[in-house]
Amino acid sequence: MPKVKKKFIHTMNLLPKLNFPPIKLRAREHNGRTEVFDSVRGFYVVLTPEEWVRRHLVEYLMSHCGVPRLSIVEEYPVEVNSMAQRADVVVLDSEARPLILVECKATDVALGQDVLLQAARYNAVVKAPYIVVTNGLMHYCYEISAEGYIPRSEFPQFR
Repeated sequence: MPKVKKKFIHTMNLLPKLNFPPIKLRAREHNGRTEVFDSVRGFYVVLTPEEWVRRHLVEYLMSHCGVPRLSIVEEYPVEVNSMAQRADVVVLDSEARPLILVECKATDVALGQDVLLQAARYNAVVKAPYIVVTNGLMHYCYEISAEGYIPRSEFPQFR
């Protein structure tokens, strides 16, 4: 087996098993880095620990929540306090309104209050009725209501 292929397989095997169903990824080595194909954006991206989580999340949204690929926007631009930011994933409903805002973190990042507050800051602009924060191992979903953030036991289904 060629050295490059061995290194590539070794890199993929080092990635943590996530609390999502397994997925198939189209991957390649490019300029010494592992890249995976992003089927939503239509190009290869560097496989970082956060990207590993995002790829699984996006596939889960499509396969288990009924979200059409065209309703998913990655790196959704958000301006917070006159600063350009990006929400990791925003799902748009059938009328192109934000439905779910998702903040993805690497598996070694704890999902503390700071992560939820980051998502809430983004959502103050986006105004999606649901927020999800995930590190691939744990997922927290909240529905926004007049009473605040109501925890949900499952991801919302696309409508």
